[in-house]
Amino acid sequence: MNKEQIRSELQFKAIRSSGPGGQHANKVSSKVELSFHIEASAGLTKRQKKRTLLKLGNKLSKEGLLILQCDESRSQHKNKELVVKRFFKLLEKSLVVQKARKKSKPTRSSIEKRLKSKKISSLKKQNRSKPDY
Repeated sequence: MNKEQIRSELQFKAIRSSGPGGQHANKVSSKVELSFHIEASAGLTKRQKKRTLLKLGNKLSKEGLLILQCDESRSQHKNKELVVKRFFKLLEKSLVVQKARKKSKPTRSSIEKRLKSKKISSLKKQNRSKPDY
């Protein structure tokens, strides 16, 4: 993953922030929208693209764009920094390969312990019933 290449491929758009207005909110576009086209990226290898598309499939638009927004700060520059950080965290998280799970067999003692506890609970429930004369 070439971060500098990817950073140059990012597209930003400034929008007016939602929520209750005021003098500042009505005239300033402080919300930043980041869009990134994964398939057209030259900063990712084919394998990385495939993995990211698979992991982030539900966050992609129909055109294959990953769109992130940030309006946490009143400053457009701060929002831009925040959304870029969030984008790279998301991208790195999607590229992490989980270790394959190895099947394990329960130990003999754990099986015996489980069966013993089942026996105890069944006896407890039997003792609750009315006695049979």
